[in-house]
Amino acid sequence: MSEQNQKPLENPANKYPKPPFVKQPQEVPGLASKMQPVPDHGEESYKGSGRLSGRKALITGGDSGIGRAAAIAYAREGADVVINYLPEEQSDADEVIALIEAAGRKGFGIPGDIRTEAFCKSLVEQAAEKLGGIDILVNNAGHQQAVESLLDLTSEGFDTTIKTNIYAPFWITKAALPLLPEGAVIIATSSVQAYDPSENLFDYAQTKAANVAFVKSLAKQLGPKGIRVNGVAPGPVWTPLQTSGGQPQDDIVEFGGKTPLGRPGQPAELASIYVQLADSDASYATGQVYGAAGGSGHP
Repeated sequence: MSEQNQKPLENPANKYPKPPFVKQPQEVPGLASKMQPVPDHGEESYKGSGRLSGRKALITGGDSGIGRAAAIAYAREGADVVINYLPEEQSDADEVIALIEAAGRKGFGIPGDIRTEAFCKSLVEQAAEKLGGIDILVNNAGHQQAVESLLDLTSEGFDTTIKTNIYAPFWITKAALPLLPEGAVIIATSSVQAYDPSENLFDYAQTKAANVAFVKSLAKQLGPKGIRVNGVAPGPVWTPLQTSGGQPQDDIVEFGGKTPLGRPGQPAELASIYVQLADSDASYATGQVYGAAGGSGHP
């Protein structure tokens, strides 16, 4: 590599903004464009090298956060991408689709609520039709609301978390499975909450543990069929999930500050993990959960 192309070493602790942050409450599901500072999803920084040339990806929660970072990276690595999101997130989604198309790939948005089985089936059918198939499925969309006491957690709130984080990946994966060819990959977004739950994320943490079991069980089932299943367990990452109720606003001020790196992660910092797990070069990685938590948590 010539010196001109050589990437300089960076201190990861100083690479991105550190707390304190300003309080910034948003209504669920929240928009990345309204966050201060605006998260880095790799819009300027991610450079592709054709690792996913010709691939076809469906990503839930692809309008912002980690899903957006994965969508940008996949497109710049040569994949066509469908993103799913809630209708309220259309403005963020439009930005992502424009970035996919700017990378010279096909990008499509399919808005809708994945808490219903009928929509999940329709989502997969529409995505496969638009892409001419699916060979990367990223179950990334999640719902997280901090509740201090179990006594204050409503059945409706509990149901929303379970439907979004457990039922939806089940419904979507079940619908996609007959369409996935040998060599296809399924990737789930779990969390360090699966391993070290916070006291105020009682319901969310349980669903993230379920996502880990999803990966490990399905990898055993689908390995003989030539389909790999892996997961990613992020720590504190700067996304609308956090500012729209995923954390109390007092905690947003110091968000990520307790990690050894002293700051939250940015979605862009996880993009390469999703690329690695989707790339056929990672052909012996299945049933694995990759962590990215700034030095804290598991795995």
